[in-house]
Amino acid sequence: MLWANAACFVSKIQDAIRAILVYSQSVEELLRRRKVHREIIFKYLATQGVIIPPATEKHNLIQHAKDYWKKQLQPKLKETPEPVKTEDIRLSEQQEKEEKNAEKVDFRRLGEEFCQWFFELLNSQNPLLGPPQDEWGPQHFWHDVKLRFYYNTSEQNVIDYHGAEIVSLRLLSLVKEEYLFLSPNLDSHGLKYAASPHGLVMVGVAGTVHRGNTCLGIFEQIFGLIRCPFVENTWKIKFINLRIIGESSLAPGRLMKPAITFEPSDLEAFYNVNTLCGPVKYNSM
Repeated sequence: MLWANAACFVSKIQDAIRAILVYSQSVEELLRRRKVHREIIFKYLATQGVIIPPATEKHNLIQHAKDYWKKQLQPKLKETPEPVKTEDIRLSEQQEKEEKNAEKVDFRRLGEEFCQWFFELLNSQNPLLGPPQDEWGPQHFWHDVKLRFYYNTSEQNVIDYHGAEIVSLRLLSLVKEEYLFLSPNLDSHGLKYAASPHGLVMVGVAGTVHRGNTCLGIFEQIFGLIRCPFVENTWKIKFINLRIIGESSLAPGRLMKPAITFEPSDLEAFYNVNTLCGPVKYNSM
């Protein structure tokens, strides 16, 4: 009888696993779930012989796992390969260089993946949503990061924050103490991006602000990202401009379509002004 109970238990587990796999839209969507902790993916890659730096973040671990599975699916040639010619080597090197250049300019994908990672991590710190999925802290920012926070709710104000510790704590307080939930709009109207020749990538995103079942207003946020030269495929935040506008301060119909009001050319101009003349000031709406 004990064996029968155990068999039934195992069957239920297998059915649950099968249901999760069937209703997951993609591998990435499955691995991004809160229950799939970073340590699980890291240990799996280690057992498969994939060497990853211990500090690698979850979204990068997911990409390494996808790359590993993709390699496993590639058919292995049984025949002895023909000697590689010099011309083939040159062509392969040129093709690899072109592919790398193509990856470097895929800022749309970078913007989407960054926003998904950032807002999932930040919102998970909200105590109303259960335990955090990963660690939030100053390690995600450059030490001299700047945050300009503009809000127009019951009152209007603009406050600047400097330094990784202060900036990370201020953003954390929005969700942990004020119980806000920032929902980004990642379609073509809600997400814009641009890049400077020096390697700074700017991502602008719009969305709605919630507390529980109440929509409080909208937000617009600009991130300045710089690639970390010491950790592969890792970007850190150089500056943030965050604007939150309460529903009472919005024009009629504005809340229904959260859209970023900046164009890529505006982001580039913003970068030039921010670099040469200091942070820009928002006009009240």
